[in-house]
Amino acid sequence: QVQLVESGGGLVQTGGSLRLSCPASGRNFSSSAMGWFRPAPGKEREFVVALRWSAGTRYYADTVKGRFTISRDNAKNTVYLQMNSLKPEDTAVYYCAVAKSYSDYADLNEYDYWGQGTQVTVSS
Repeated sequence: QVQLVESGGGLVQTGGSLRLSCPASGRNFSSSAMGWFRPAPGKEREFVVALRWSAGTRYYADTVKGRFTISRDNAKNTVYLQMNSLKPEDTAVYYCAVAKSYSDYADLNEYDYWGQGTQVTVSS
């Protein structure tokens, strides 16, 4: 079992920044990918960003490309999501997830473990 606990959410003004953290813990933790998702109209959760653990390859949704950056600390089994130039439409609960294996990093059904989410609110 893997436990994920997101933190770092909060209230910021348009154009502000936040950094989310997601440490992963559990026996024999291994991951093919870690990703961040958020709810969206008409979707349970939409893909935001993912990181392929072994190669370090990063994937971004077009809506956040150039503003969000995913990074990791291998020693701590932690991923971070640096969010800059935030917009009101970025307001959401952000969920961290782990996929033991995957074929489509943007498909939430590929992910095996989820955190409880952290609220990000961007005021206009």
